[in-house]
Amino acid sequence: MMSFSFISAFFNILGSLGVFLFGMKVMSDGIQKVAGYRLKNILSYMTQNRFAGVLTGFITTCLVQSSSATTVMLISFVNAGLLTLAQSIGVIMGANIGTTITGWLVSIFGFKFKITTIALPAVGIGLPLIFSQYIKRKNIGEVFVGFGLLFLGLKFLKESVPNIKDNPE
Repeated sequence: MMSFSFISAFFNILGSLGVFLFGMKVMSDGIQKVAGYRLKNILSYMTQNRFAGVLTGFITTCLVQSSSATTVMLISFVNAGLLTLAQSIGVIMGANIGTTITGWLVSIFGFKFKITTIALPAVGIGLPLIFSQYIKRKNIGEVFVGFGLLFLGLKFLKESVPNIKDNPE
């Protein structure tokens, strides 16, 4: 017989995944509408070869202090058609290197920034923009709301997945 806690945990994970995926879709759609050719050209320049892609991933991860955030944004860019899968591979490698360096910097200097702290304010900023009568503002609002929902969903997923140490079953 299934316990109530198992069913509750299952639906928490399912709901968290839903918020995460919905945020990714909204953000990707908004980026696709807002981006135009300039952002695509900038991203193509930043990932024109493998070294540039690794450097881009490294710098982005050091600034954001989360390879998960870098990877999620990268997936949104690929989903929006702004980057190809081949271009994204170098960025992911750079993100992994950046995570290692960021860990060293945090242990030395003690500074850690959590991107989820700006997720809810991003939704708060983006929601009024969605109700604007100007298309450009609506699209920017979609990007903000999608960004916020995406990282809130990621936070919810981290919190809802049971700890293996405490729950060996």
